[in-house]
Amino acid sequence: MNSTTPQWLGWLKRYRRSLLAGDISAGVVVAMMMIPQGMAYAMVAGLPPVAGIYASIVPPLLYALFGSSMTQSVGPMAIIALMTAAALGPLAAPGSALYMVLAAQLALVTGVVLLVCGLLRIGFLANFFSRPVMSGFTIGSALVIAWGQLPALVGVALPPVRLSSLYLPIHLPIHLPSVLLGGGALVLLLAARVWLARLLRALGLGPGAATIGARLAPMAVVLGATVLVAWLDLAAAGVKTTGAVPAGLPGLNLALSHGHWRALLQPALLIAFMVFLISMSAAQTLALKRQEKLHSNLELIGLGAANLGSALSGAFPVTGSMSRSAVNFSAGANTPLASVITALLLAFALVAPTGWLALLPLPVLAATIIVAVLGMLELATLRTALRYDRGDALALVATAGGVLALGVEAGVVIGVVLSMGTLIWRASRPHIVVLGRIAGTEHFRDIERYPGDTAPGLLLLRIDAGLFFGNVDAVKARIDEELAAHSTHCATRHLVLVLSAVNAIDTSALFGLTELNALLRQRAIKLHLAEVKGPVLDRLKTSDLLVTLNGKVFLSAAMAWDELANELANELATQA
Repeated sequence: MNSTTPQWLGWLKRYRRSLLAGDISAGVVVAMMMIPQGMAYAMVAGLPPVAGIYASIVPPLLYALFGSSMTQSVGPMAIIALMTAAALGPLAAPGSALYMVLAAQLALVTGVVLLVCGLLRIGFLANFFSRPVMSGFTIGSALVIAWGQLPALVGVALPPVRLSSLYLPIHLPIHLPSVLLGGGALVLLLAARVWLARLLRALGLGPGAATIGARLAPMAVVLGATVLVAWLDLAAAGVKTTGAVPAGLPGLNLALSHGHWRALLQPALLIAFMVFLISMSAAQTLALKRQEKLHSNLELIGLGAANLGSALSGAFPVTGSMSRSAVNFSAGANTPLASVITALLLAFALVAPTGWLALLPLPVLAATIIVAVLGMLELATLRTALRYDRGDALALVATAGGVLALGVEAGVVIGVVLSMGTLIWRASRPHIVVLGRIAGTEHFRDIERYPGDTAPGLLLLRIDAGLFFGNVDAVKARIDEELAAHSTHCATRHLVLVLSAVNAIDTSALFGLTELNALLRQRAIKLHLAEVKGPVLDRLKTSDLLVTLNGKVFLSAAMAWDELANELANELATQA
């Protein structure tokens, strides 16, 4: 199948009746999960709760047409909701008509960016976002989201999410019924996360069914709390609820604020980038389990179409969710039909009487958000980075701290700059080792790690990085140091640069090698090259370096050793 062919043609043609049961069960389970989750994430975004359901109907339908993952669940997500609030907070009051227009417009710009990136086939750009930075961003965002839900949990008016401040007044008024309801929900959800799956397995359920049952705990808690609100008339006692939820499907139209395009472009670019990264991370994890192949550019197109659908629904930017996709997978999803079934069930929930949705208590929705985002606080990456690479650990901590102190955009920029800075710093100081020959073999290894033989007057250096403008001066300085150290024992006559690990030599590095060759000629030292890779050698042949080289180009370090060591031995014998 051509890589540009819409993926739905493939899975529909291959669809078998035996797949239907799994798709139906997954569709039902995810729909039950999406109602409280979608409404809660809409609150994080500063929108009416029903916007979360709107964002869960059309987007997954469009992703099912164009995306390449068979089990990805696309819809609202906590981090993207937080970024939406951060982008729109300075432009309009949360919940206002302008705010809702701008949320849809932000989804539109995000969708267009993703579509253009997919059509231009630039999905590879996701590789420039390191895992530690992504982990730091997730940790920082989770803490900000959880902290931002505390006012709703204790029964005060939900303030706008302000990422640059985690200020919570010491004298914050507390509404006791809300605290009891929200706190009780929080305890139940935390207990369900830790023990419910094990309890269900002990009661005889299989591992898959027990996991799904545990994941549906938020729905059960929300339904139970809604019953309590109705039975005890807690709304009259001051417990905040979602309020009236408009019945019927969202109208497919697009309202725009023409004066805000420029203000939305920068956050839309960042959100589009994060949408792709988060979605690909979720989809790749599940694709590996089923040995399926993802197409990054089709993912961009599918996510772009999903966000355009969200814009037309009057919702906000959406992405693939790791937790929801995992539930979709565990519940038996075989194809995107599961997401289609989820969307149809959510649409039915809006067409059916929606009066019960108006009684959903905000403290309980806040509790579901807190528990959901605290599950994103995985510290395994930080522990690994601290042991393995302190630079990556610093990037992770700086990203998380930047998100907490300065906001999403600044936190991501800090993390990316640190990651790229670490990469550039390492590339500018390449690993260079002196090689010695392992006795009785043709293998050459670092003499500091292995007992290798060296020859008087012959120095072999291996450069373990590409040569470019950022490191050529450091390489030349290191060569001078090694020549000086080697010449203390015997005058160096031959320098062999083993380039087996050099994949590229740019123009600046070419000039640097040419200058090195001229300097060594003046010092009566011959410069040789060995194990030059084919593409690198092809480019060197177009330059003057090989013509002016005062030594030779050898196929291997062993061949250079055999010829040059023998030449030096013969010279010593002649002089004797």
